[in-house]
Amino acid sequence: MASLWIGSEVDLSILRQCRMDDRLEFRLTCLHNNKKTSFHDNDNIANRKHGEFEESKSFTQFDEQRRTRRSGTWPRTRSLNAPSPVQQFGPCGRIMKNSSMVMTIQDPASQRLTWYKPPLSVLVIKKVRDVNVYLPFIQLVKWLIEEKRMVVFVEAAVMDDTKLDHYNSFTTIKDKLMTFRDGKDELTDKIDFIICLGGDGTLLYASQLFQQSVPPVMAFHLGSLGFLTPFRFDTFQEQVNNVLEGHAALTLRSRLRCIIMKKCDSNQFSEKSKQADLPTNMLVLNEVVVDRGPSPYLSNIDLFLDGKHITSVQGDGLIVSTPTGSTAYAVAAGASMIHPSVPAIMVTPICPHSLSFRPIVVPAGVELKISVSPDSRNTSWVSFDGRMRQELVHGDSLRVTTSIYPVPSICAQDQISDWFDSLAECLHWNVRKRQKHLDELNDLTHSGSTETLDSLDKDLLEKEGKL
Repeated sequence: MASLWIGSEVDLSILRQCRMDDRLEFRLTCLHNNKKTSFHDNDNIANRKHGEFEESKSFTQFDEQRRTRRSGTWPRTRSLNAPSPVQQFGPCGRIMKNSSMVMTIQDPASQRLTWYKPPLSVLVIKKVRDVNVYLPFIQLVKWLIEEKRMVVFVEAAVMDDTKLDHYNSFTTIKDKLMTFRDGKDELTDKIDFIICLGGDGTLLYASQLFQQSVPPVMAFHLGSLGFLTPFRFDTFQEQVNNVLEGHAALTLRSRLRCIIMKKCDSNQFSEKSKQADLPTNMLVLNEVVVDRGPSPYLSNIDLFLDGKHITSVQGDGLIVSTPTGSTAYAVAAGASMIHPSVPAIMVTPICPHSLSFRPIVVPAGVELKISVSPDSRNTSWVSFDGRMRQELVHGDSLRVTTSIYPVPSICAQDQISDWFDSLAECLHWNVRKRQKHLDELNDLTHSGSTETLDSLDKDLLEKEGKL
């Protein structure tokens, strides 16, 4: 039964039914094996009794679990850990298999990129409206085409940029570039490798382009902050060659699967209303934000976790972020910073009207449901990685859970070094002036406290005498 849902994002009700069927099939198999074992050795009475005991024990456990299911307290249908991500990224890239791995979920520190066939196509995403990126973009694209013999994809808007025509080196390779348009052309099976030139927004845009399996992403820092872009462009040939040869560590940045369930109005039967009532399904890398929009009233949002009502948010809104997004909007709202390899979902209130409402971290894989409270004075607005902003009215709900399709971000060094270097360089984490050593404080080491007070008294008397 597992083959019906593993590797595809289906509705949670189907997933729940598959897992229930798996449990029942497993128990029946165990019962059948126990029966077979108990009657195989007719001469061994002890084994037969043991088999009958195990059989009755299995029936008892199954009956207890069946009663538990009827009482409405059936065990979780999703794992407390993060869902196992797909092992393949695009047509060519996948996680290198570790023969010494014993655990089912691979240790994040051992996740490295390998190619089971040479990558032939590369998508180059550059920062828009930035003159400083033009020359690096041309150098990279020309080198990939002429030296590496790769098929290079770029956005169609790049070809329409007249400023690039001023570079003679670009006009010679312009006809060799492949183009695509966002929302119209499908890139899932065409791209083996992604290179981003710019800031963190280029990586977010690459995530938005691929709503299922994402090819490995190599991000060069040519933007403003550069928290997600660890590579420097000075030696891009050497660094790209290392990646193409499979010498690179990976950080699997988890994404959130967000589904908007619109209120269904039975009085409307037009085709237009049916299209409007269809759920919106999308993946986000940083966060999904629910806020009060232009209304002057507080947001009143109900928060559910796996169907259980947790709390009602009264304030400016709510942030549901990934570990990658914990260093973005969430940390500005007072949340902690989480390493991107930690399987978790962070829930952060925005300016809550309560002194005790602190950000919380919940296990990856749980389902969060966010809806406008029935007694709320206003509606709410939701945005996904700062895009596709839309309104949530009374009766609408937003469901958020961990996606099985992460973004495989290539590390410049390794997972730990890249992340802490970004904290220090971009956010100046724990940067302060060092406290002086005691040997440098001569007034404290060469004089006692009494002498220091006496000297202060003398100075005051001298000043009073002068006055």
